[in-house]
Amino acid sequence: MPKHIKLKRGFDINLAGKAKKVVSDAPPSDTYAVKPTDFPGMLRPKVIVNEGDTVKAGTPILFDRRKDSVMYCAPVSGEVAEVKRGEKRKLLEIKILADKKIVYEDYTQYSVSDLASISREDAMEQILKGGVWPQIVQRPYGIVADPVDTPKDIFISTFDTSPLGPDYNLLLKGQGNFFSAGVEILQKFTSGKVHIGVDADAEVSSVFSDVKGAITTKFSGPHPAGNVGVHIHHVSPIGKGQMVWTVNPHGVVQIGKLFLNGKYDTSKIICLAGSEVKKPQYYSTYSGACIDKISEGKIEHRNVRYISGNVLTGERIEPDGYLGYYHNQITVI
Repeated sequence: MPKHIKLKRGFDINLAGKAKKVVSDAPPSDTYAVKPTDFPGMLRPKVIVNEGDTVKAGTPILFDRRKDSVMYCAPVSGEVAEVKRGEKRKLLEIKILADKKIVYEDYTQYSVSDLASISREDAMEQILKGGVWPQIVQRPYGIVADPVDTPKDIFISTFDTSPLGPDYNLLLKGQGNFFSAGVEILQKFTSGKVHIGVDADAEVSSVFSDVKGAITTKFSGPHPAGNVGVHIHHVSPIGKGQMVWTVNPHGVVQIGKLFLNGKYDTSKIICLAGSEVKKPQYYSTYSGACIDKISEGKIEHRNVRYISGNVLTGERIEPDGYLGYYHNQITVI
C-alpha cells in the first residue's frame, strides 16, 4: 500500500472560473513558438535555423552552447517565420508558420519489446536526438538537467493544487501505455527510484496507478500539496552535493511517444480557465501554440490579464502570446 503523507500547512486559493471537464479541439494556431525564456538556466542559446527554412515537428532549431548535446526542436512542421530578438540581440522566440497537416521527423528505432533491454547510453542518445530532454528538470535550481549527471531519484507529480489547476487524469486520459514507457526509460537514468506522487483525496487514474517499477506516494492537504518540490522534501530530501530530476506527466508521456511511435509529439490538452472566461474548459492543441484563436470569442471583457500557467507561477503574456513549454493551462483574470 502506498505511503500517505498528510500536509497541514498551506492554503487553497479558490478563484472563479474552474474549467469544466469538457475537451474540444482548439482552432489550429497560425504560428507556434519556441521561447528560450521558458528554460531557466539557458544563457547562451544558438539558433541553427534561418528565417524561411522548412522544418518538421522534431527538427532541431536551437541549443544551449553550455549543453550542446541537448536539442530544442520545432513543435510543429512549417516554415520558420521569424527569429525574434530583443535588446543586445537577446533571443526572444523562434516563430514557426505551421503547416495545415503536421509532418514529423522519423525517430523510429525501438518497439515496446525493446524498452527493457535498451541501455542507458542508447536511451539518452534517443532522448537527446529526439528533442524531449528539456522535459527533464534538475532540482535544485529548476534548470534543464545535464545529461552527464546521475540523479539520486526522479520525481513525477501527477496532480496540480495550484489555483484553477488542470486535472491530470483528464489531460492524460488514454495515455497509460506512453506514461508507463516513459517511466521505464527514466528508470535507466537514476541510481535510485522513480517516485510518483498522487492525490490521496481523488480517484487515481489507471494511467498513474498501473505503472510498474515506480514508488507511489499519496499526498493530501492544501496547496502546495501537489508541488513536486514538496514531494521531494518529504520523500527524499536533497542533501549537500546531491540532485534529483523531475518530469511533469506530459513530459513522461512525450518520452514514451518518442520511443513507441518514433515521433517528437507535442500534442497536449490544456485548460482555459479564469474569471474572465465565458465557458472555462479543456482544449487539445500543441506546445508553443499562439493563444489568440484558443481564446477568441471566449473572454468576457477587454481589460484582462492573460497568463500562461497559473496565477502564482505563470508568465503574463499578450493576447497573441504563446503557450509556455511546461504549461498546461491558460488563465484569464
